[in-house]
Amino acid sequence: MCSGNVIKKQQMSNQIRFDSLPFSEGILAAVNEMGFEFASPIQSEAIPFILEGRDVIGQAQTGTGKTAAFGIPMIEHVAPFEKYVQAIVLCPTRELALQVTEELKKLSKFTKGVWVTTVYGGDSIDRQIKSLKAGANIVVGTPGRVIDLIERRALKLGQASMIVLDEADEMLDMGFREDIESILQEIPEERQVVLFSATMSKPIMALTNRYLTNPKLVKVVKNEITNVNIEQLYFDVKGRAKMEVTTRLIDFYNLKLVLIFCNQKKRVDEVVEELVMRGYAAEGLHGDLRQSQRTQVMNRFRNGNVGFLVATDVAARGLDVENVDAVINYDIPLDEEYYVHRIGRTGRAGKFGKAFTLVVGSERNRLREIMNYTKVKIEKGVIPTFTDVVGVKKGMFIERVAATIQEGDLDVFNDALTNLHHAGFTTEQIVAALVKISMGVQKNEFGDENLEGELERQSRKYGRDDRGSDRGGDRGGYRGDRGGERDGRRGAGRFERDSRYGGRDDRGGDRDRGPRGPRSDKEGKPYRSDENMVRMFVNIGFNEKISPSNIVGAFAGESGIPGNVLGQIQIENKHTYVDVPKEYANVVLEKMAGAQIKGKRVLVEIAKPV
Repeated sequence: MCSGNVIKKQQMSNQIRFDSLPFSEGILAAVNEMGFEFASPIQSEAIPFILEGRDVIGQAQTGTGKTAAFGIPMIEHVAPFEKYVQAIVLCPTRELALQVTEELKKLSKFTKGVWVTTVYGGDSIDRQIKSLKAGANIVVGTPGRVIDLIERRALKLGQASMIVLDEADEMLDMGFREDIESILQEIPEERQVVLFSATMSKPIMALTNRYLTNPKLVKVVKNEITNVNIEQLYFDVKGRAKMEVTTRLIDFYNLKLVLIFCNQKKRVDEVVEELVMRGYAAEGLHGDLRQSQRTQVMNRFRNGNVGFLVATDVAARGLDVENVDAVINYDIPLDEEYYVHRIGRTGRAGKFGKAFTLVVGSERNRLREIMNYTKVKIEKGVIPTFTDVVGVKKGMFIERVAATIQEGDLDVFNDALTNLHHAGFTTEQIVAALVKISMGVQKNEFGDENLEGELERQSRKYGRDDRGSDRGGDRGGYRGDRGGERDGRRGAGRFERDSRYGGRDDRGGDRDRGPRGPRSDKEGKPYRSDENMVRMFVNIGFNEKISPSNIVGAFAGESGIPGNVLGQIQIENKHTYVDVPKEYANVVLEKMAGAQIKGKRVLVEIAKPV
């Protein structure tokens, strides 16, 4: 197997020692206990400006130390023993919020009078209200739960002087723009705003232009994007053989602790069920689990009680587990950055890890985009055969037998062989049976089949066409039109004018009560969506006070697809049309069945042609 698919790590120049920075004794004691000696590049660049009270925009990938970059100045600015909220951190997911909280608690361990609490959906809101009433100085939370607590008057931000938007690009992709803006309006104008994002997209810049004052841009991009300690391979597979290839890789490489990523919640459940049926200790992690369940699953995985964790990208956001042997992309990521986040879960702390990506048919176009983004050539791996796996298992069995013999104390078992001989079995049959029992490998319908996919094989599930996906600036249609920016609105240019400013009368167009084709444009010509898009009908509109961000949030949250792949959103009085990339159409129809938007159960169907 090839292992040369790496980029060299960034060499930190002009390293700054933490003890040379103007920190309090409490902070210095905390970073010393955490084992930090030198500040990371993002910490060296951002901390001085944040300490000065400047608004800061930080561009940095996950894993660069950005939590400490804003956390240390935040703790230093808190007036201790004052029982009111002085700073708030917004995170896209509950997992990241919990991770940030844990880091802030470590940093404030030796600073008396500073209290940190976390608020997020899926946990008892009464318990979170009680925690706020106890006098939290720093609140870390997800936008939706923060809004809920503000509306209940349990969270008061009238005296807050600092807000951090962590992974702001992810929050915008998930449709939280309106919530973020509402929260910002609750904080006094004399405030400090710190924004961290892995990308500086147009929606991010629109947000910063509107809410940040003369911000200082700090840009630290890791040269390596992918770690030198990670062996990266892709496997060209037949779609129906994904599970067989996955288990063969696990057995061939003797992987003990593995993260398996899927793009959909339903796929997570299917993969877990199949792994368990094959004898692997596997559990799933996705948005449908209650927070208590997610915590239990994560603890079992961290402790090694569960060796195989199957997760969606959003559910695994902020996931930090040591000693992960490998990451398997069961589904190829929907976004290049997701690939970086996924494989960064292995190969940590100087250890080596593996990243395997299963590619079916035309998905190789998406793989090329990932390679262009990471500047890494991901080599094609050879799928282990059934004979390969058996060979590895035999070798391990022989080693275990030899070690057991050397340990001794076998007298009590000596008569077992004699009894089996008396039953008519030969020594060769007995040994072969024991090996088979030990290995747990059964030959199935894939045993002698070539599982490698064909080059021209197309993805039948979504009917994707391979043509033109790599030409010019076209990205195969799956990322969608990000749209222009007007007046700081996310994705302005993707939405019809009346979907932003309050719709016009649709002249009784809802009387047929079924999914209609879209309206004509201003010149009276029928609207035509991009050929790579499918027009969806949603039976909810302006009458229910629906906004584009509500649509984006629901589609992204329920379907697990990035919000920025959606095309035009046209909101009418009683219904809405949404352009969805063809390859996600089936996923959206399946996942949005029975979904709710603003508390109303909705019907989502393919719009009828004009």
